[in-house]
Amino acid sequence: MKLLTVAVLSALGLTACGNDDNDTPTPSSTSVVKSVEFTGTAAPTTDEEFATTYTTSVAKVTYEDGQVKETPLSYNVLFSVSDKVAEVNGSLSPAGQLYNYKMEPLLDPMGNPVVAETPDANSLLNIDGKPFLVTHYEYDWILSDGSVAYTTPGWYTRMPMSMTLSEITQASDGKLTATKVRPIDFSGVNGLWIPCAGSQTPWNTHLGSEEDYDLIYNPLDSADYETTAAGLKALTDLYFGGTQQATPYHYGIIPEVTIKSDGTTSVVKHHAMGRGTWELSRLMPDGRTAYMGDDGAYGLMAMFVADQYGDLSTGTLYSAKWHQVSDQDGGRATLTWNRLGHATDAEIDPMADSLTFADIFDAVEPVDGQCAAGYTRVRAGSSADECLSLKPGMEKAAAFLETRRYTALLGGTTEFTKMEGVTVNAKDKKLYMAMSSVRDSMTSDSTEPVDDIRLPKNSAGATYTLTLESGVKDSAGNAIDSEWVATTMYVEPALLGKPIATDEVGNTADIDSIANTDNLFFSEKMRTLFIGEDSGMHISNFLWAYNVDTQKLTRILSLTAGAESTGLQVVDNLNGHAYVMSNAQHYGDFPSSINADLKTRLTPMIDKFYAPVGYIGGLPGL
Repeated sequence: MKLLTVAVLSALGLTACGNDDNDTPTPSSTSVVKSVEFTGTAAPTTDEEFATTYTTSVAKVTYEDGQVKETPLSYNVLFSVSDKVAEVNGSLSPAGQLYNYKMEPLLDPMGNPVVAETPDANSLLNIDGKPFLVTHYEYDWILSDGSVAYTTPGWYTRMPMSMTLSEITQASDGKLTATKVRPIDFSGVNGLWIPCAGSQTPWNTHLGSEEDYDLIYNPLDSADYETTAAGLKALTDLYFGGTQQATPYHYGIIPEVTIKSDGTTSVVKHHAMGRGTWELSRLMPDGRTAYMGDDGAYGLMAMFVADQYGDLSTGTLYSAKWHQVSDQDGGRATLTWNRLGHATDAEIDPMADSLTFADIFDAVEPVDGQCAAGYTRVRAGSSADECLSLKPGMEKAAAFLETRRYTALLGGTTEFTKMEGVTVNAKDKKLYMAMSSVRDSMTSDSTEPVDDIRLPKNSAGATYTLTLESGVKDSAGNAIDSEWVATTMYVEPALLGKPIATDEVGNTADIDSIANTDNLFFSEKMRTLFIGEDSGMHISNFLWAYNVDTQKLTRILSLTAGAESTGLQVVDNLNGHAYVMSNAQHYGDFPSSINADLKTRLTPMIDKFYAPVGYIGGLPGL
């Protein structure tokens, strides 16, 4: 029986209930919010709670005129990926169904349409008074016969992916409804590969991502090369139907989706922002400076500064160098920035069309850990070392198509592990960056070509705080044309993961602390950092609210066991209501540490084909 995601509390309500005074007037639409706090949702203890996505939290909004409004939160589902709500060619199809460049459905080995059970990023946007929702679908998890897609023999390890656009209606009580859903056409930009998290621009467009770890390859590492070949085969065979050969440099790029009030969309990929395994790109309030989270091992921290507001097609790309100050409590460092280069999309697009790795670099294997004269040993995106020599005139191609490797060649840091979400606190000029797990390349290793980051292992990860400043110069002494440049990096105590010995249900991290931080979003009105988990250390992942003024960490949502918290976006005010957008993907993907009896009981209770796109309601507009 399909287990629908339900709220433990009653349906969305907006009645004030905080002052024990029935005569207390409801705050008017002009009331100024002083503070917002949440009561906690308890971690699951019963089978029913483990098998459900729920909240029991209450939002307490205090206004400057002294009034207080308390409202219960509720989790609301707009649709599941398996719901037949997507309109394609005049018929209804599952929302998560995948398509080729002709918008024809992709079929699995059983001849059934491929449906991705992995909704990720959301952008709820108000376009000329009409709400629209862009949603990512990250990868295919379960085939129609219940087998795991990327481990099925003879099938593809990854698939060409999709985004959808939903038209949204809003009721007077704040309830949202998806009235029309359709896939967005990416045929004009060579398709879409592993879109993970996303963000919204100040000019009201959607910034997506391509988490391109399948196509970032080391030609000297046969395992990595085989992964790359498999990804290119999936794109060539499935997306292009054999009509053209997919090339790696078309992927790992930040796509921007523009929506018009009639629901039409246009898509561009911003090659000028560099290429990596981008979790997302987050713009600063200037609308010019963007930080990109580079997921995977041996990754970089990238910053892009556009030439002008509202145009991400032209700008300067930088990468960070970590200068460690302390290895305690997640570590502390100062940051400097290497300028990689300036480019336009128009310059890099044809390079992506025509160039190969061998056109940009000479590469040989190290001998006894050393490189021959004229080569530089790097470790970037792979645990295997490479000896690289940049070919003449290929600086710009390397900077924007091989951003990790070029960072390493210039002496930047390529040792970050599992860099995930990024968000900004504009008032305090702070950036927050999720490091899902502090391990591997972030620990000390004397065999690395460069050992900048030397931290104790913390498998539960950390959310880092970065201070942002103006007047900063790059490593060559040239001014960086931004007032939002990160200069220090550290972890606030409440945002550090806490591994534990396996408990009775199988948790291997403290359930009252964040484990494997992933999605991040900061609400300026609530002064609250929202944090979603992607953890194999909690049996049920959680969504947290961290008030940066009180430093109080509160669990506000518990997800169905095995599911990842995705799609995080906070809309402070949409026609008098606030929303915390929140999806879940891969229900029932239990961590290996789960108690065997609990797993046996939960398995028949959880529908692995069900993955909701939804939101937390119950907040008045702020």
